[in-house]
Amino acid sequence: MKKHITLVGSIQIGFSVLGLMSAVAILVALTFARGLTKDDDVAQMVLRFLSISLPLMIGIISTVGLVAGIGLLVYKPWARYMVIIVSTLGCVNIPFGTVKGIYSIWVLLKDESIELFTK
Repeated sequence: MKKHITLVGSIQIGFSVLGLMSAVAILVALTFARGLTKDDDVAQMVLRFLSISLPLMIGIISTVGLVAGIGLLVYKPWARYMVIIVSTLGCVNIPFGTVKGIYSIWVLLKDESIELFTK
């Protein structure tokens, strides 16, 4: 079971790093798009909202996932709960997030995993 937990932690860290990079890419792309729509006030307002909210939401979830993945590698009990929550949220990202989420939840809810984190 230790191999599964290490794999879940590594996958969580990898997806979190990709999420942080995508948050930066979305921020740059939407900021660039705002520069192209200087004449339209409605488009400016929508792009301003999206360029703040999307990267912020993705960045927060990715940062929590990164911290939880690192904590999972060192068998911290709080990390198990955080990864379960982040994996549940990640199930919305079809197909890869769903597969990652189901696998992570399956590994972390097994009795053997719970025993490793309660020691």
